[in-house]
Amino acid sequence: MGVKLYYTTVTASREVKSQQAEVMRILESKNIPFEMIDISVGNEVREEMRNKAGNPSAVPPQIFNDDQYCGDYQSFSAAVEDDTVKEFLKMA
Repeated sequence: MGVKLYYTTVTASREVKSQQAEVMRILESKNIPFEMIDISVGNEVREEMRNKAGNPSAVPPQIFNDDQYCGDYQSFSAAVEDDTVKEFLKMA
C-alpha cells in the first residue's frame, strides 16, 4: 500500500501550487511516504486521476492510497485540523 499524490508542475494557479506544497509539507512532516504523480505529463494521467476520483472535473492535488480515493485538498485539510490524517489516508 502507498499514498499517491496527483499534482501538476504546469499551472498558473497560485492556489493549486500552494495546496500541493502544503499537502507535501504535511505528509513529509508526519513521515508518511508518498508517490508523486505529475498529471501534466499527459492527458491519460489526468483522466486516470479523474476516473479514480469519480469526478470528471477534479483538479490537483488529489490523494489516494494505492487505487483507493482518499480525497482532495479540502478534505485533507479538514483531516489535518481534526488530527485524523492517518484515517483520511486509510492507514489506520
